[in-house]
Amino acid sequence: MRIVKLTQETTGNILEGMLKRSPNNYGNYEKAVGEILANVKEKGDKAVFDYTEKFDGFKLNQDNIRVTEKEISDAYLEVPQDLLKVIKKSLVNIESYHQRQKQNSWFNSTEEGTILGQKITPLQRVGVYVPGGKAVYPSSVLMNIVPAKVAGVSEIIMTTPCNREGKVNPAVLVAANEAGVNEIYKVGGAQAIGALAYGTDCIKKVDKIVGPGNIYVALAKKAVYGHVNIDSIAGPSEILIIADHTANPKFVAADLLSQAEHDQLASAILITTSGDFAEKVSAEVDKFLDVLSRKEIMEKSLDNFGYILVADTMEEAIDTANEIASEHLEIQTADPFLVMTKIKNAGAIFLGSYSCESLGDYFAGPNHVLPTNGTAKFFSPLSVDDFVKKSSVIYYSKEALKNVYKDVATFAKCESLTAHENAALVRFREE
Repeated sequence: MRIVKLTQETTGNILEGMLKRSPNNYGNYEKAVGEILANVKEKGDKAVFDYTEKFDGFKLNQDNIRVTEKEISDAYLEVPQDLLKVIKKSLVNIESYHQRQKQNSWFNSTEEGTILGQKITPLQRVGVYVPGGKAVYPSSVLMNIVPAKVAGVSEIIMTTPCNREGKVNPAVLVAANEAGVNEIYKVGGAQAIGALAYGTDCIKKVDKIVGPGNIYVALAKKAVYGHVNIDSIAGPSEILIIADHTANPKFVAADLLSQAEHDQLASAILITTSGDFAEKVSAEVDKFLDVLSRKEIMEKSLDNFGYILVADTMEEAIDTANEIASEHLEIQTADPFLVMTKIKNAGAIFLGSYSCESLGDYFAGPNHVLPTNGTAKFFSPLSVDDFVKKSSVIYYSKEALKNVYKDVATFAKCESLTAHENAALVRFREE
């Protein structure tokens, strides 16, 4: 890996390069996505069936679009028992973590005769998109369905592409069933997003769409925002590690590559205060590249967006990490908890040498759907909050309003909204 002295210039160049990976910069795909969405909106199921045959090679119809109970039962026979056990264990951890995020409605009354509060209501129907193709992500199935289930969503609908035989990956089906999905449809790509957003005869319109996907899926989600809500527009994966001389270079190298293997646009950055440690990590990266299977992808990722930055001080390293606002942030220092208190911007924070990023992806419990491309400065991980809506509640008795109605009228008059003013005054005009 290239080793660079950390300066304002190098940080600026890295940030500029990383932002080029954002789906917001893939305008040349938008026309194709727009045509797919328009066709789905106009023609419904016919467009969904046609695009599935064109892109996935399977002829869908109203009778085979939905995954049956038998297909789910058959999937359990194909999934190894050790994997099924791990899925169940992971599910417990994820559910336990998200249960702690639940909020309750609250109300506060006063002696003056007012009641103010907040009513929490789960969304009615949510769509979960799960990618297909070469990669299989049962972990993402759990991470997207569980918080919706914990929130109390009544209907959780999953769409995922099938293969040329009309089959969905069995691990994906098992994970979805264990997590509590209600319906599964064999549809992928932008056409699936269109079906969830606009509704068809087979797939009813949802209130919100969550889940990762390729650039077509990401741009489709962006385009339908407003018709429905969405979780986020996810960019390529990224990891940033802050480490000092006390860290294990082999562990750090392994964790950098764990993100670089996602795709050639993934970003892997180490910031360290030790030049000697930087050299050791670079050497360990080369060793791992010789034995790991996705070597070509990792090499392209590191060539494009991989850096080892050598900082003069830990404060400089922390400031840079806050500026980059990485999706995954590992802190492998002598006192990681102290460093963590100074971190303002990160999707997920991993503390210590034995909190590897893959632990968070699969098993620990916190959600692995995280903000990317610097959006951790203002976005949060997927959570139970993403699947509820909040209504404010206001009650004033006659006596309570009588104490303040003139104040309300004064404010309305200031804004020249006479009907607003009248609504407050009319209640006491006869008195």
